[in-house]
Amino acid sequence: MKHHPSLLQRDQAALLIIDVQERLVTAMANRAGVEQAIGLLQQGLNLLQVPTLLTEQYPKGLGPTLASIRQAAGGADCIEKTTFSCCGEQSFWPALEALQRRQIIVTGMETHVCVLQTVLDLLQAGYQVHVPISATCSRSDANRDNALRRMEQAGAILTNVESVLFELLRAAGSAEFKAISKLIV
Repeated sequence: MKHHPSLLQRDQAALLIIDVQERLVTAMANRAGVEQAIGLLQQGLNLLQVPTLLTEQYPKGLGPTLASIRQAAGGADCIEKTTFSCCGEQSFWPALEALQRRQIIVTGMETHVCVLQTVLDLLQAGYQVHVPISATCSRSDANRDNALRRMEQAGAILTNVESVLFELLRAAGSAEFKAISKLIV
């Protein structure tokens, strides 16, 4: 049976966590919920062996990635950037291309700046982009919601953490399903 082309596939998916940094997170609406959503997503993707990339916007000024996110991401590559779109950094493309994945699950902050510009650039480059909405935030919910509408209009797939994990699982009954089910409850 052929699956719908927008369903995530384990061998094609990668997670991109954008700028979840110590000094930036303090200004965000729903920061605790977003940190929890990204952490849950990362734990599930670790079980499914889906790779992760992290970015940090000007870490000298905004600090490092939150310790909880960094720990969940394990040894994921972290790319420092000064451009808003991750795609504007020369060091981003080799790291992304090395993963050999065409479906990018994008999370992070700020939704209406760095996340939006990255999603639009990834779409332009031919990637399929999935955005779990609970794993994104901005200082204002209005800015976040506006950016999510723009992403969807441009072709991004708006989704949620559980859908991402269960799409990648495809079926119940495995040890991975049981482990992920325990994370979600």
